[in-house]
Amino acid sequence: MNARKAFIRRRPFGSLALLVLLIIAGLMWNWRVQLQVFPSIISAYTAKEYCSCRFVMNNPAHYCQSYVKQWLPSTINEDALNKRITARGWGRESAAQWEGPRQGCRLSPPVP
Repeated sequence: MNARKAFIRRRPFGSLALLVLLIIAGLMWNWRVQLQVFPSIISAYTAKEYCSCRFVMNNPAHYCQSYVKQWLPSTINEDALNKRITARGWGRESAAQWEGPRQGCRLSPPVP
């Protein structure tokens, strides 16, 4: 018991850093499902919002690219003929398809 107290007294910042790391590890374990899904959210958001900007609101491409720009990089491919947007970010790919003037855009599985 005295050895533990002596360690904390000798290294207070190291003990605090170890405690913070343990708390962060516990939070990451608790939120592991949400953290695994996060990369998919980036590409899905980009595809859906860009599709809505282009085909529902009829804005020009350069405006929509700046509208959906994020701090995290993503690539956008536009198929204007079929009104389909494919976005790739953080290794995940999502697609959005224009359904019609009343339905707007909808996320759909990417075409291989």
